[in-house]
Amino acid sequence: MNRRHCAAAAITLICALAVLTAPAQAFAAPAPPSPSPGSAAAPQKKSLEEVREEIDALYRKAGAATDAYNLAEERAQKQSSEIVGLARAIVAGQAKIADLKSRAGAQAREQYRTGGLPPGTQLMLSNDPQLFLDGLNRAWQGQQAAKGVLGEMTRTQADLEMYTKDASANWKKLESNRLKQAKAKKQINAQIAAAKKLESKLEKEERARLLELEQEAEYKAQTAWLGSGALKEINRAASASGKKAVAFATSQIGKPYVWGAEGPGSYDCSGLTSQAWAAAGRPIPRTSQEQWRQLPHIAVEDMRPGDLIIYHDDASHVGMYIGDGAIVHAPRPGRNVTLAGAGSMEILGVVRPDR
Repeated sequence: MNRRHCAAAAITLICALAVLTAPAQAFAAPAPPSPSPGSAAAPQKKSLEEVREEIDALYRKAGAATDAYNLAEERAQKQSSEIVGLARAIVAGQAKIADLKSRAGAQAREQYRTGGLPPGTQLMLSNDPQLFLDGLNRAWQGQQAAKGVLGEMTRTQADLEMYTKDASANWKKLESNRLKQAKAKKQINAQIAAAKKLESKLEKEERARLLELEQEAEYKAQTAWLGSGALKEINRAASASGKKAVAFATSQIGKPYVWGAEGPGSYDCSGLTSQAWAAAGRPIPRTSQEQWRQLPHIAVEDMRPGDLIIYHDDASHVGMYIGDGAIVHAPRPGRNVTLAGAGSMEILGVVRPDR
């Protein structure tokens, strides 16, 4: 086997072993005895495969809510930063207004010292032609200065009103995003709690078998994907930035998934990919949905290491392609950053951060 297929072969071998070593017995409860006439029928226990599908659906919903939480958090941080900038501009504008008022006051005091006479009247009372010309020049300069102060004060006051209006609008957006965060957080916790509750009801052997069922499903999907010919070239060369991003992402393998986390000790799916590309010198959007919306799309058959594969119809999951038909990703709560088959989940599309 050549190096080109090493990673793909390793993933396939792991999944195949999981399938081959799986115990043959089923874990669904045996059919209950027929109820006696008039008695209520006992509820039938779900099969492990049904439990697996239900748990997977719950974690997918949690993933979608996590993306909503991360996007609301990102927007809230942006609004907070803009509010800080506006507050500084308001303070600077108020200081400028105070200075302009001081200058206008100085001009008024100067006029008082000259007896309160208009400049034109003072000029007419002068018998000295040179004094007359000098006074004319000073009068003109004074008039221009007064106009300038008043004009600048008007503009500054208009700026202050605009800054205040923008700050008020940003406060409303900030509160809106905070409410979205709180709602998403509640949904995330509810979905994860429901999934954990389902898992907690399983016996030790059933939990082990549940993991094997996950691996079997991933292996089946990956095998079908590779067999479809979706990848014409399994190991294209990565760009210089792509190599750095892959190196960062793969160095995080083994760290736990934590929703909303972006390192260094834990990650969620888009936290891993966004930090990997930041380490490569290419900042990208924080969430998988925004990565899908904003980054350039490319054909699956043309992807290369470092590209991001977006999963599911709602773009709620993302992994980084590393070549050989494999990805590195942060799967879900209870799992660690790991390698997986690129086709082990439903692919929505591929984006390239450094296109």
